[in-house]
Amino acid sequence: MPDTSCAIAGGGPAGMMLGLILARCGVPVTVMEKHADFLRDFRGDTVHPSTMRMLDELGLFGEFDKIGYSKVEKGEFTVDGEPVTLLDFRRLRQPHPYVAMVPQWDFLDLLADAGRAEPNFTLRMQTEVTGLVREGERVTGVRYTSPDGDGELRAELTVACDGRTSLVRREAGLNTRDYPVPFDVWWFRLPRTEDGQYSLIPRTAPGRALIMIPRTGYFQVAYLIPKGNDAELRARGLDAFHGELAELIPEADPGALTSWDDVKHLDVQLNRLPRWYREGLLCIGDAAHAMSPVGGVGINVAIQDAAATASLLYQPLREHRVTGSDLAAVQRRRTLPTVITQGFQRILHRQVIAPVMAGADITPPGALLNILQRFPQLTAIPAYLVGTGVRPEHVAAPARR
Repeated sequence: MPDTSCAIAGGGPAGMMLGLILARCGVPVTVMEKHADFLRDFRGDTVHPSTMRMLDELGLFGEFDKIGYSKVEKGEFTVDGEPVTLLDFRRLRQPHPYVAMVPQWDFLDLLADAGRAEPNFTLRMQTEVTGLVREGERVTGVRYTSPDGDGELRAELTVACDGRTSLVRREAGLNTRDYPVPFDVWWFRLPRTEDGQYSLIPRTAPGRALIMIPRTGYFQVAYLIPKGNDAELRARGLDAFHGELAELIPEADPGALTSWDDVKHLDVQLNRLPRWYREGLLCIGDAAHAMSPVGGVGINVAIQDAAATASLLYQPLREHRVTGSDLAAVQRRRTLPTVITQGFQRILHRQVIAPVMAGADITPPGALLNILQRFPQLTAIPAYLVGTGVRPEHVAAPARR
């Protein structure tokens, strides 16, 4: 007999949400997270309206609301010194029509605490998946290492939620189809000298773009650079970089960056698997489709994947009859949202990010701005794509509180 019904590799948003919902539906689950805590710098801080609606359904929004967060209600672009609203979450028909800015470790701790209250939920921290267990062509569990040593966990279903560099995906022999991306990201902190607002729309100058995430006492900054130019840009020296930051972020002190060691280079990817599953194994979230940071939608899409997976599989898992057809149903349900979301990101890469990286000064077309000013209700369309997503999911009925 297996040790658990569902083994989940990775304790990010997709893995924790899937584990919680399945456990509440009566499915024994084990979530394995290789780190000792959730305190990673490179985690998105956005919790979207459709995710907050799921927290309502789980009965967790009251606890979430205690964390304390700032609200992003719209996205603006400055034209001739005047802000123009390009997307407006307040127009969404959602109980929480805004994006909440919450450190992701607080969000994951909330899900972990809710999971620990469920008898079917096991969370193993400091447990890193190192390989797969097979019987013939079927995946029957995982190998892992932990402070207690190496071991195996047998499971009826293994779900890869271990991100864009997924070891589980690689061990299963599943290969992604990759799409070109014109930029990478430098990721670093700057102390706050005054308040600043988060915006889904980057601050841009010719050849430069960045996004600031306000956190307690500092800004987390995502600075976009042309793909493959990391070494060349570092060779110019920190003084040149300080000058660029001073122009774009007057609210912070660029001089606090005293070493290039404080600037992490992140390889941005955009890809997806043609096939998300093998017998006994399913990939979701970034393990199935790495999203670009454009629009900040990757977390929301991963959580929607988790909700759909739980809804479609909790009954087969409870009855010990999960088949390849069940796993294929998850991919069918989530393929269209993935393709449409990545399609919009690829358009933005070509039409906006690539020209900015090449030195162009991007301003939305005058005709578009005129239309949005005459018909502001149209700002609900991009707000829906970002805040709700294509085919938003709901929590399975047995998991609701």
